[in-house]
Amino acid sequence: MTSLTMIEAAAQRLQGHARLTPLLSSPFLDDIAGRRVLVKPECLQHTGSFKFRGAWSAVSALDPETRSRGVLAFSSGNHAQGVAFAAREHGIPAVIVMPEDAPKLKIDNTRALGAEVVLYDRVNGESREAIGEELSQTRGLTLIRPYDEPQVIAGQGTTGLEIAQQAAEAGVSKADVLVCCGGGGLTSGIALALVAKAPGLRVRPCEPVGFDDVARSLSTGQIEQNPAPSGSICDAILTPAPGDLTFPIMSDLCGPGLSVSDEEALQATAQAFLRLKLVVEPGGAVALASALYRADDIVGDAVIVVISGGNVDPAVFRSALETLT
Repeated sequence: MTSLTMIEAAAQRLQGHARLTPLLSSPFLDDIAGRRVLVKPECLQHTGSFKFRGAWSAVSALDPETRSRGVLAFSSGNHAQGVAFAAREHGIPAVIVMPEDAPKLKIDNTRALGAEVVLYDRVNGESREAIGEELSQTRGLTLIRPYDEPQVIAGQGTTGLEIAQQAAEAGVSKADVLVCCGGGGLTSGIALALVAKAPGLRVRPCEPVGFDDVARSLSTGQIEQNPAPSGSICDAILTPAPGDLTFPIMSDLCGPGLSVSDEEALQATAQAFLRLKLVVEPGGAVALASALYRADDIVGDAVIVVISGGNVDPAVFRSALETLT
């Protein structure tokens, strides 16, 4: 299981490779939310999302002989790009299994980073896990799972180490930390870091309405499935269910989940651009949408928001900006 020691070791391996993303603020966002809003923009991270942290952590932790044979991942796009980039920087091959309905930008970017892309049909139930396991066995590749992987969780947890220090510098010692949540790697990693370094900061997972498997799982105390594999504009965080490794961590350390509509995610995408000059994808904006449009469900004078990614198709971004008119 991932520990604070592993997170701190991942931070050491990431030093000089990952970007230290800031905490941003805007009085306009504060006015909408009715409280101080501090935004950590992981859309500014390498490959446009926090996923680079976990990918680098996992790839760099492999022994040299194993790493030289190459790595494999399955992802709708952001983990794909993170692993592809980390593999390229380490000079090793990467094979990425991606849904055929993933945004074209993410598929193209993954290929451009030097990875081999294998597409699968998630709409009709084809299993990415089964494809990944077969490729791993036949080619001798090391499978790096997108969230249910201790070293990936450790890498994502470095975001929490930064939040703890930056929140203290901003004078915030007690607040909800809203995190865009798919399988729970980022959410659980940040929670592990904060419980040790800033226990007054409580992590809360944020998801799209209809795909709030983590919120429902936290409510019932057992892993709940989403009814469909796709159907939300927030493609980056659509997963079947919380992970077997991530759910116990979230169950122990996180507060109740929050969910927002696709329209609210688009509105938050537009607000991030208008007020913070950030390019954000809808799935990366659900935490900001929760801060802005679920204010009654949040306690305290301040809230911290993690924007998880910015790999948005131009057409979707235009749709987001149209919500401002």
